[in-house]
Amino acid sequence: MDYEALRAGMAQAIPFNTHVGLEVVELAPGRGVVRLPDRAELRNHVGSQHAGALFAAGEAAAVAALVATFGERLEELRPRPEGAEITYKKIALGPILGTGVVGGTADEVLAEVEREGSARVTVDVSLVNGAGDVVAELRVARRVTRAAA
Repeated sequence: MDYEALRAGMAQAIPFNTHVGLEVVELAPGRGVVRLPDRAELRNHVGSQHAGALFAAGEAAAVAALVATFGERLEELRPRPEGAEITYKKIALGPILGTGVVGGTADEVLAEVEREGSARVTVDVSLVNGAGDVVAELRVARRVTRAAA
């Protein structure tokens, strides 16, 4: 799979991430990593990363992990948002790396879509500061179906 092409495509396909400054730094089977920069306009009233920016980074990491998992099969699938939950652990200072890991393989998900018509996929995301401290964790859920013909 051409992860570099997928990474470049994500930058073009999701303008909001570019607006916030999120960068997809890694795609690998079942895994996606994004970087949230440390910029003044992304901070809150106490000078740390804003909760909304952290959530956006977590969501982007989850999507990156799904893109890495399904790759060229994405044209035939629709992973629609189903829900997300975030837990803030520490004050988030500096640039943040978000790593998303898909719970299940592409083959498992596709088999369930064939049997049931859809599959629920969860992505666990860890947001980490430069010192390696987990500042937040997310669990993101998507409902995967076949794309309409």
